[in-house]
Amino acid sequence: MIASIVIGVAIFGYATWALVRFINRSKQGKCAACELNKSCSGGCSVPPEISK
Repeated sequence: MIASIVIGVAIFGYATWALVRFINRSKQGKCAACELNKSCSGGCSVPPEISK
């Protein structure tokens, strides 16, 4: 019984953490949230007005 509760709390805790992390990264924008943003030479240097 206790093992089931601990496993359930671990699963819901991880799901909550992953959801919060996803929301925070999506607020930063496409290139700011990318792990390669410092070494990427993709289209992130284009001003937002031009890329729309």
